Amino acid sequence: MGVRQTMNDTTRQEEKETQFNVTGMTCAACSAAVERSVKELEGVEDVTVNLLTGTMRVKYDSGQVADEDIVKAVTQAGYGASVRTKTQQRAGQAASTGEPKNVVEEEIQDMKRRLVSSLLFMVPLMYVSMGPMINLPLPAFLSDIQNSVSYAFVQFLLVLPVAYVNRKFFTVGFRALFRRKPNMDSLIAVGAGAGLVYGVFAIFRMSYGLGAGDLNLVAQYAHDLYFESSAMILTLITLGEFLETRAKARTSDAIRKLMDLAPKTALVERDGVQEEIPVELVEVGDIVVIKPGDRIPVDGVIIEGQSHVDESALTGESIPVKKEIGDRVSAATINASGAFKFRATEVGMDTTFAKIIALVEEASATKAPVGRLADQISGIFVPVVMVIALVSTIAWLLAGQSFEFAMSIGISVLVISCPCALGLATPVAIMVGTGKGAEHGILIKSAEALEVLHHVDTIVLDKTGTLTEGKPRVTDIVLGSAGSQEELLEIAGTLEMNSEHHIAKAILNYANELNITLRNITDFKAVSGKGVEGHIDGKAYSAGNVRFMHEKGVDTSAMEELIDGLSEQAKTPICFAAENTPLGIIAVADVPKPTSRQAVDRFKQMGVRVVVLTGDNWKTAEAIRKQLDIDEAIAEVLPQEKDSTIQGLQKDGHKVGMIGDGINDAPALARADVGIAIGAGTDVAIESADIVLIKSDLVDAVGATELSKATIRNIKQNLFWAFFYNTLGIPIAAGLLYPAFGLKLSPMIGAAAMSMSSVFVVTNALRLRRFQPTAPERQETVDLRFKPVSVSKVMVEGEGSWVEHTAVSHGSYASETTHSDIDSTDPDAAGRSVVRSDVWDTREEEDVLMKKILKVSGMMCQHCQMRVEKALGAVDGVGKVEVSLENQTAEVSLEHNVSDEVLKQAVEEAGYTVIEVS
Repeated sequence: MGVRQTMNDTTRQEEKETQFNVTGMTCAACSAAVERSVKELEGVEDVTVNLLTGTMRVKYDSGQVADEDIVKAVTQAGYGASVRTKTQQRAGQAASTGEPKNVVEEEIQDMKRRLVSSLLFMVPLMYVSMGPMINLPLPAFLSDIQNSVSYAFVQFLLVLPVAYVNRKFFTVGFRALFRRKPNMDSLIAVGAGAGLVYGVFAIFRMSYGLGAGDLNLVAQYAHDLYFESSAMILTLITLGEFLETRAKARTSDAIRKLMDLAPKTALVERDGVQEEIPVELVEVGDIVVIKPGDRIPVDGVIIEGQSHVDESALTGESIPVKKEIGDRVSAATINASGAFKFRATEVGMDTTFAKIIALVEEASATKAPVGRLADQISGIFVPVVMVIALVSTIAWLLAGQSFEFAMSIGISVLVISCPCALGLATPVAIMVGTGKGAEHGILIKSAEALEVLHHVDTIVLDKTGTLTEGKPRVTDIVLGSAGSQEELLEIAGTLEMNSEHHIAKAILNYANELNITLRNITDFKAVSGKGVEGHIDGKAYSAGNVRFMHEKGVDTSAMEELIDGLSEQAKTPICFAAENTPLGIIAVADVPKPTSRQAVDRFKQMGVRVVVLTGDNWKTAEAIRKQLDIDEAIAEVLPQEKDSTIQGLQKDGHKVGMIGDGINDAPALARADVGIAIGAGTDVAIESADIVLIKSDLVDAVGATELSKATIRNIKQNLFWAFFYNTLGIPIAAGLLYPAFGLKLSPMIGAAAMSMSSVFVVTNALRLRRFQPTAPERQETVDLRFKPVSVSKVMVEGEGSWVEHTAVSHGSYASETTHSDIDSTDPDAAGRSVVRSDVWDTREEEDVLMKKILKVSGMMCQHCQMRVEKALGAVDGVGKVEVSLENQTAEVSLEHNVSDEVLKQAVEEAGYTVIEVS
């Protein structure tokens, strides 16, 4: 519940938003009646009623209207209402749906009891009423014409229990009718009630006939009793509602599955004593103890121990994530191995898990524009149907048909009409769609966003953190006078270890990944905008851009073509030198995420234009555009200009979707027709967006678009069926085909058709549960840093002679770099640095992975095999794992270098022994 306060000079107004539980609603006309009743109250600004969940959200001025007034308005409309307090909401989410789930289950059980009771009396009623038509025997006191009153009265006694157990149709239906807000229950009440009243009337006419000796009159009314029709209508409608409610309960299964992941208790440590308490009692600052296999109850930060945590409930990623001291953990995730303690930072409704559930529930409670249209039609549908029934009855009477015939026509029109199908067409699909999105890590905040997304024809992507990883890393290494990659990294890491620059951190991280031992440095100095320098073992070394190298007297002419090639690819080349001799180049870049190209390609296949929008320079933007085959790049844009760029695209007639992650993206996310935030982004960006991608994977944006298209397609199918059914069914029920073909629907068939139409709509919506979005393609190739693309010979002028060195390129630029053909033996080449064209391409070997084989002892069964496979799969850098129980080996494919000790430790923590690693 949000509260916003405003003040003026004379009055104080407080705008509130409150949730209410609403009971007794059965169709869209019911929800429309509730909305109208509440909207009529002065001070109410907005009302949203969710037929599926039985909830209502009301925005109102608490200075003009109180909660009690809203409850009273709903009650007077013929329904039940109560305030859904924050405590109830928290209990509902913390205790795995709590109250909402119980309401649904109770409703299903109540309908089941009504259905069984109805069938218990309807079966003998049908036997008595229909038996003589197919020569079934009846007791003697019911079989002769003289016993016609008894025959009719037995049917009346059998229909009474059916009418009683289903009395809510009459109480709710007539109450709504008398308030001039008729709903589906009103149609059933009038239809079934007409049959009951006419049956009682027939009993009196039969009694009169017997008393007057008019056996023809008795025989006429004995064959025109409608007790069985009324009982069949009530029973079939109850059966339809039972099937429908049970199906509707399944629409939120994905959300319930998520909710069921939340633990009910937590083991906390207070004053050195551990105690297990209900999760609702955990407070911020509590120390929570987690053992292997435990579900984490609340959000917090690890203060002791380490482990691997399965975060699939939140991210959908099945591989456990390593967690150490200082790392955050989230509620509903599972501790896979190890034990640790963490300090609670968010509890109850503030946990990430609770917020996810709240977002999904809010999305389910909202209405898509197409849904509002269906609601408006449903609001006028019932009165129109009642008019059609009355007109049809009068028309057939004027046409000379009997009263019984005309009344049968009127009842058939009433019971065959189905505002339910119209009302359910949208909300059930929205419920399933948003639930399915949550299951795949796609949080959709509103039904409107889900609908608009399928219209989007232009996707605008932020670059840093959205298309790219958001942090630079080493992409290329070119060796000059350095004897090896390790030698260059040893010098580079030592020079950069005292720098705070993000490029320095990237180089240092790479050196650490390769377990490079760094040396001591003295006289370290950082030169702003140029580079760093210092002395290592008494020798002067420097690192920086080409201008800084020139200032140090270093000749870089042999490498300048390579440097230009790297720069053209949006990479930052850092030159390293010893005294005035070039050691080599290390290039750093913020590289695209592994799935960015797949996402861009998929968007283009769907006919969506892709635009990259960034504050970076044009060269960088253009390099990313070419690399990922993006349609257009817009660069050097300030945050406020991103918003105006989106407006410009919209003015050109485009439906724009914006995907971003930073504070600077928030205005554009809010401005776009649909804003999509990366889950790892800032809170401001997530608040401004309509859709949140928990896994921070751009392919999920494609999945969200596919889900939107599938959901809207499903809604259109439902609406088509609902309109088609009513358009076809009502004229037939009204007797339109009777003059030409003699076709006339009985009220029983009409009731059955009406029930099945609702079941059909819900069942069709449930097909969305089989939806599977585009999955990220697993990258089986190793990082480019570990795959030489080309090898060339770089000749650097030595002291009195030419010294030949190998330049190993780890990026794709080398194949595009022009190398001169100057012969090193040419006397005219003296005094110059040259590059020879001895280039060979090894790109056909890119799919070869770094592999290691571990000899493992202690595996006894398939469970052991699975545990070893899971333990190794959780190690950062491990791609594919194949464990052989027969050979007692584990073969791992590495995405980047992983030390033997790390692999051994992972297996040993799982309870097994590593004999050797090869």
